[in-house]
Amino acid sequence: MSKQAKGVISNQLRKKRFEKDEMTQQELAKALGVTRQTIAAIEAGKYSPSLEVAFCLSDIFETALDELFQWQANNSKISKE
Repeated sequence: MSKQAKGVISNQLRKKRFEKDEMTQQELAKALGVTRQTIAAIEAGKYSPSLEVAFCLSDIFETALDELFQWQANNSKISKE
């Protein structure tokens, strides 16, 4: 079986940080137990967080996961071999 379904995860993390008293990347990183660079990479779409980190972000910002992260699938078909 060959899978070609991939997509892009976008996020509203930067927006949510600023809505929460202009929280810095460093403050958020400290609350999560990760580095500031990890937060920057997630915001830039260069890194997808683990489920644990994603749920923690949801708790911190008191918002649903699908409000923080959005999945945009490409239009490639999944082929079975």
